[in-house]
Amino acid sequence: MKTLLTSAAVLLAAVSLSFAVPKVGEPAPEFSLTDTSGKTHSLADFKGKYVVLEWVNHGCPFVQKHYNSNNMQTLQKEATSKGAVWLSICSSAPGKQGNMSPEEWNKVQKEKNAAPTAVLLDPEGKVGRAYEAKTTPQMFVINPDGKLVYSGGIDDKATANAADIKDANNYVRVALDESMVGKPVSTPTTKSYGCSVKY
Repeated sequence: MKTLLTSAAVLLAAVSLSFAVPKVGEPAPEFSLTDTSGKTHSLADFKGKYVVLEWVNHGCPFVQKHYNSNNMQTLQKEATSKGAVWLSICSSAPGKQGNMSPEEWNKVQKEKNAAPTAVLLDPEGKVGRAYEAKTTPQMFVINPDGKLVYSGGIDDKATANAADIKDANNYVRVALDESMVGKPVSTPTTKSYGCSVKY
């Protein structure tokens, strides 16, 4: 019985470790995903650069708020112009809202004038679950050492109303600006808002 309990405890520890929530200040979970052009990208490929991860689903009104207003595209262009890598990740499962073929993704990206470094497809939800992505949008900022420096919402206005953007505190912009000049991120963790990720 004692051996059985010990085995169960070891198994539970292994399970909790494999699904450990990524914490700010710790290494970001490694991943490898294919983009809409069929090219594979691994987080390790971008060691030495800032990386922004954005969970996206264009069927979600909260995502539409940031894309229809051009807010997300502006942020993407700002970040990449400073040398950061921007990866938009879709973890919507086949048949669920937001899941699209690579061709459909490329068409939507062009129509929206989106400017990420790449759109990565995660239809099995493995990377989404590794990061505990719960909403679209949900944002992460990773520093050149591969550590998370920000995790949470895009800003502090948890609505689907584009009119709120002008008065919002954009946490992602601030996190990048502060960390790029060597300052600690003043708000490293926030609660994300939006639609649930459609696993």
